[in-house]
Amino acid sequence: MRLALRHEEPDRVPVSDFFWQAFVERWRRDLGLVADADIYTYYDLDWVVTTPNMDPLIKQFELLHEDDSEVVVRTGFEAVMRKKFGDPMPESLRWDTDSIEKLEAFDFDDPADGRRFLAAGDNHIAGVGDTFVRNSPAWIETVTELRRDFAVFGSVIEPCECLTRLIGQSNALLWIGLHPGRMGGVIERIGDFYTRLLEAQIEAAGGSLDGMVIWGDVAYRKAMFFSPAYWRRFFKPVLRCMIEICHLHDLPVIYHACGNVNAIIADLVEIKLDCLNPLEAKAGLDAVELRRKYGHRLAFCGNMDVTTWPGAGEDELRALVLSKLNAAKGGGFIFASDHSVPDNVPGSSYDYVIKTLRRHGTYPLDLCEFDLPEVK
Repeated sequence: MRLALRHEEPDRVPVSDFFWQAFVERWRRDLGLVADADIYTYYDLDWVVTTPNMDPLIKQFELLHEDDSEVVVRTGFEAVMRKKFGDPMPESLRWDTDSIEKLEAFDFDDPADGRRFLAAGDNHIAGVGDTFVRNSPAWIETVTELRRDFAVFGSVIEPCECLTRLIGQSNALLWIGLHPGRMGGVIERIGDFYTRLLEAQIEAAGGSLDGMVIWGDVAYRKAMFFSPAYWRRFFKPVLRCMIEICHLHDLPVIYHACGNVNAIIADLVEIKLDCLNPLEAKAGLDAVELRRKYGHRLAFCGNMDVTTWPGAGEDELRALVLSKLNAAKGGGFIFASDHSVPDNVPGSSYDYVIKTLRRHGTYPLDLCEFDLPEVK
């Protein structure tokens, strides 16, 4: 991982992914594996991401409703979340912080509180997603356990990601439009909170991290959620500071930014981001084209269009894999989906993709008829 992120060629193109739990269950069934087969170990995947408690308020979930089909809780983001067990993702029902005045007055708990890293407890981001988990184990225990087998990255959210959970995306965008200056002040305060949480996380890890993922969805399929100028004024300084802190501790940074972020990729290069993820193909991004444009000033992680995988035969899957591996010449590429692997992907298709990658993704790369000239 570290060689690839330094734009050197390691023994093989690194690979890992984010998997829907329903996909993992299907993969086990499709391949006839035991019920607890671990996909990361099975394929010897190269890295994992861990999630400390990043809730503004450190507290256990407040259980509002529970039956056989769903659960409704209030989390440390003061957000009321419904998780239907039969659906892949949760639903945000409402937010206690429902005005800009309440947002400006919101009192965050200590970002360096040891419970975030050293104690078990409920955790919005780790606990309410495609699964529902109570009392997540202590983050440092997870890091220690996983590091025996994988490169382990920590993670932190930035202000845009926080606002989505704290007040809802519609409110965030509306209030930025109505009150750009006031929201800019809020963004700066949230940025300071998560910057200090990042520093505390690195200290708590005690040298056990191999890198850091910063979560910051700032775009949708067509463009940014707000003007690039607004992002540059209020969001970019926070991201720059986070990257600088990580680099002081020799931690490469992968920035997870969904959607079409073309408008700010040059900015990401400027602030010395190491790697951009997930490069959504459905948003028009192409790692091979981006390599031609930016050379080896930025590494890429993802960009495999999983919407094409469910109906694709082996020849088509092979073409997709080998074509994309042109972005891996000279290092600087991590193989992954262009967001996550959902349960409409057959386990056999994912199995074929990984075996094809292993066969052709060992350096020097053998891309057969899909080989393109290398970009220096």
